[in-house]
Amino acid sequence: MATPQFFLSSSKYSDSLTVVGISICTAIICETISWILIYRTNSYKSLKSSIDKASKKLETMKTDTAKITTKKSKTKKIDRVESSLKESSRDLSLFKFKSGAVVALVLIVVFGLLNSLFEGKAVAKLPFQPITLVMKMSHRGLPGTDSTDCSMAFLYFLCSISIRTNLQKFLGFSPPRGSAPGAGFLPLPDTKTT
Repeated sequence: MATPQFFLSSSKYSDSLTVVGISICTAIICETISWILIYRTNSYKSLKSSIDKASKKLETMKTDTAKITTKKSKTKKIDRVESSLKESSRDLSLFKFKSGAVVALVLIVVFGLLNSLFEGKAVAKLPFQPITLVMKMSHRGLPGTDSTDCSMAFLYFLCSISIRTNLQKFLGFSPPRGSAPGAGFLPLPDTKTT
């Protein structure tokens, strides 16, 4: 008598679904860690509210200044609010840094586990012929020359980025709207000339 097999293990999509499922679980674990270490703390909530207030204030000041002729006092106030916003965004980025280390450790462990499980094995087929740069990433570690074969690393990378970003938006953990991407830990230089 033959032993019954699970639907997932006999499916031709089992490896792909396993990688996607592990990616979803990893995203949930990482966001739980971030919630425990960051999002539930009072200091994060106060930083986020100060960034939101400063960005709203800056937005109203800039729209008012555009309507009225610019004055020295208005530009000084705008500069002060912008520097306050940059400082709060930098503090928020530093505050998130400790959680980032723990999340990175979890992701490295999961990636190592998946790499050992699916080493040299194609987990998916791409529906197109990728360009050379993408093919080097998608065909990494796979034997053969079929460029439509997709490695676990490429599929996991795509799933992790898309699932975690959407999960953050769904849970409300995305960065405050006033925290500019360049105003973080390593801010971009100020382009204003004095």
